[in-house]
Amino acid sequence: MTEDINRADHLQTLEKGLKVIEAFDGRDHLTISTAAALTDISRPTARRVLITLVNLGYAQMLDNRFYLTPKVLSLGYSYMTARDSWEITTTLLRELSKKTNESSSIAKLVGEEIVYIGRVPANKIMKISLNIGTHLPAYATSMGKLLLAQKSEEELAEYFATADLKPLTPYTVYKEADLRKEFEEIRKRGWAISEDQLEIGLMSIAAPIRNMRGEIIAAINCSTNSSQTTREEVEETYLEPLLETADLISRNTEIELPF
Repeated sequence: MTEDINRADHLQTLEKGLKVIEAFDGRDHLTISTAAALTDISRPTARRVLITLVNLGYAQMLDNRFYLTPKVLSLGYSYMTARDSWEITTTLLRELSKKTNESSSIAKLVGEEIVYIGRVPANKIMKISLNIGTHLPAYATSMGKLLLAQKSEEELAEYFATADLKPLTPYTVYKEADLRKEFEEIRKRGWAISEDQLEIGLMSIAAPIRNMRGEIIAAINCSTNSSQTTREEVEETYLEPLLETADLISRNTEIELPF
């Protein structure tokens, strides 16, 4: 009886929609053909699902390619906030902010942008308001630079072929050759810093968060006012507690961190 009820209640349309969303895993974008092949559904159905996601704001289309938007994070937000591991992570983020007396955040890379999934604000530095779900151009932020630096050569080639790179301030590093050089330096030292590149007056330093397999899955940062401190002071004051917090959160991924 229960099996019959489950079959009757099962929505195949919803199943196909969720399969298409899952097909984005590890991919910056999907085409209709790719979505159909990965999910084993017809091209017309894949097209309808993708267009529906665009209409609902969960995806955007550019040159016949479909990209997820940060809105998809809202689908898992209730889950994230309900997990004990996320509570531990939030506590660690707060402790970091107390140690540095500065704002601290956690972000993931989604397409060409970073999306904030955790934040503890301190002194307001930026003109724009940062909250969970806020998205920013990855190439101009410390967390974005760190996460981009971990991409494979094939992924970076695709990124540079499609990313909208432009100077946001006079100090923004946005040319491919310069960014590649910066990414190489980040890979060598294991952390990233951005000064006045996203917005004049903003400096931030970022460290990686890893899963239990050692893979970088997110980034954590501290941000401060660049007019009130120097790059050297930021590295000397914030880097050690930042790396320690990143390590503690990474160990917490063994409890199933909801990233």
